[in-house]
Amino acid sequence: ALQYRTLGKTGLRVATVGYGCMITSDPTVIARAVDMGINYFDTSRNYQNGQNERMVGAALGARRKDILLSSKSSDNPRTGPGILAEIETSLQELHTDHLDVWHLHGLGNPAEITDELVAAQQKAREQGKIRFIGVSTHNLPAIVDRVIEAKIEVVQAQYNFASAPSYAPAIEKLHQAGVGMIAMKVMAKSGGRGGARPPRPANFASAALKWAINNPAIATTVPSMTDIDQLQENFRAMSERFTDADSKVLVARLEEIGPYFCRMCGHCEGQCPNGLPVADMVRFVMYADGYGQFPLGREHFLRLSEEQRNVRCGDCATCAVHCPNGVHVAARLSRAQEL
Repeated sequence: ALQYRTLGKTGLRVATVGYGCMITSDPTVIARAVDMGINYFDTSRNYQNGQNERMVGAALGARRKDILLSSKSSDNPRTGPGILAEIETSLQELHTDHLDVWHLHGLGNPAEITDELVAAQQKAREQGKIRFIGVSTHNLPAIVDRVIEAKIEVVQAQYNFASAPSYAPAIEKLHQAGVGMIAMKVMAKSGGRGGARPPRPANFASAALKWAINNPAIATTVPSMTDIDQLQENFRAMSERFTDADSKVLVARLEEIGPYFCRMCGHCEGQCPNGLPVADMVRFVMYADGYGQFPLGREHFLRLSEEQRNVRCGDCATCAVHCPNGVHVAARLSRAQEL
């Protein structure tokens, strides 16, 4: 049974389970999702080195008019002219004349949401190339006030059962301000030592998804889906109630992934004497070991400065970074450097 919510003040009616296309390579899964009634699809200019938009455009074909489509600017260049050039490429690759939501990608610092970038988004809207402006982030609490100040209409944020406690009030504040909220990385995927993935119960994915949907401030979610089985499992979660049994599954899972999964609390920011972006690097390992997407993790790692890429945590006698949530920081960063 499909369930819909309104995406903030945009007025867009979105199914509570959308489709995150980041790691999808089979277009038939996307086409099947449209047939089932999922109506919100999310991609980005730089997913799969630019190939993801092309695949999504081909998969949607004439069905584009039946769904709501979002994409994001890439991480580079971060200039107004740069992202305006990118929107032209995105529209061409997606075989559409407009995006329903266009996000600035992966901004976790209010200073990164510049007036220049927001003005470029507004210009694209005036030209009819986008309908609503948004931002995606892995550090939601840090940018809440800037989002409201800049009159950004949609936020796509990492949000899951393992998120830091500060995320719930941040989401509620944006919800009360009329900002449409989209949850990503709802499964809190992580990889263990040497890439081993902590085993998870068969009903974990459903429990994690229902947990996110259980917050009425979340309009939709964009879990990654690579095959029909995942699609069907996530679709069923849309109409199922979050139960005590689900809660127990997630509590147990949180204990298992504690040493590996960054909860994005911000505590580690600026702690590394070598200037490493600790939370980001733990996330890069998650892409490789948790999602099984080594190229995606490497792509992000290579965007670090040469100085940061050459740091080796094994050269430090002890790690200066101490995670209050139990992440084994030195081991995770060493894993990133090893990969």
